[in-house]
Amino acid sequence: MEIFKRGEYWCIGYYYQGRRIKRKIAPDYETAKRVLRKTLSDIAENKYLDIQRIKPIRFDEFVEQFKAVYASRKKSLGSYYRNALIPLMDTFQGLHLHEITPLKVEEYKTSRVSQKIGETEKHIAPSTVNRELALLKCIFNRAIEWGKTTKNPVKGIKFYKENNKRDRYLSREEMNKLLGHCASRIKSIVLFAANTGLRKGEIQNLQWQDVNYEQGYITVQDAKSGEGRKVPINQIVKDVLISVMKHPKSPYVFCGDDGLPYNFRKSFETALKNSGILCFRFHDLRHTFASHLVMAGVDLNTVRELLGHKTLEMTLRYSHLSPDHKGRAVELLSSRMGTIREQEPKIDAQPASDVEFEKIVTHLQTAT
Repeated sequence: MEIFKRGEYWCIGYYYQGRRIKRKIAPDYETAKRVLRKTLSDIAENKYLDIQRIKPIRFDEFVEQFKAVYASRKKSLGSYYRNALIPLMDTFQGLHLHEITPLKVEEYKTSRVSQKIGETEKHIAPSTVNRELALLKCIFNRAIEWGKTTKNPVKGIKFYKENNKRDRYLSREEMNKLLGHCASRIKSIVLFAANTGLRKGEIQNLQWQDVNYEQGYITVQDAKSGEGRKVPINQIVKDVLISVMKHPKSPYVFCGDDGLPYNFRKSFETALKNSGILCFRFHDLRHTFASHLVMAGVDLNTVRELLGHKTLEMTLRYSHLSPDHKGRAVELLSSRMGTIREQEPKIDAQPASDVEFEKIVTHLQTAT
């Protein structure tokens, strides 16, 4: 066995069944050394032929295929996989798919969560690591479908528990306060989000062809669930859509001067800062939409359909009720119990006389 360099890549050489085999591995020596050690181990355990039935492909090479064929048609994936892919590439670049084992994935998971963000004292959040593992799992699922490998090393890896349940929503007073500090364009978007429950990406990608004024609904074409849905529009949403200036060359409802979807992140952050509203994200307008629907007495299944959730369990995260609302519910029960008490026959608390007592005893004896 040997490790040698040709050009910019380190290669390995070994013998299998009397035949010398040479393979180009990676730009760094340590990776080539690991691959050689793994290959010799596979030969010793009679696993070498199982691996060689599929032509080996490096992780970074397959990722390019994944991006071109799969990620390009998934808008929701395309916006998030770029950042999640960076640490994956840093760790697994140069390795062949079959060389990425569950142990390597577990080591990646542990090392990532212990890393710090830049020069700060904060560590990488478990939720961030989970998104990276989910992407890695997705990549290997596609590799199996396309005949590039046989196993998914992420299968069986336990993800970190996440505390992602938020109950932050705007009260009426906070909503009026926020709107009072919004510029015209972002004010329309905030009103639209709070009255439709659409996600940020769904709002940015909304096109005029998706708006049906006559029947009173908008169609979400590319939802996160992968299924389109129709969302009814109320008078506030209609007024917002009427007030929006159509771009002559753009199909998008909310677009910039260049006709592309409007990136309103900075405008929204400015409005939050000026209004003094803390611990609030744009996505929390979706919480606001769901929470106020529930407090208005709308059943959870209807809220689920409006939000586009597949299961009712997901909707429960958005159905938070304010303490005042719960208090009113308990008071309704109190009034109900009070009515029942009023209907109950009153019992004379005065002690029975001797004659009355004897009549009661005689009646009981007769009854038995």
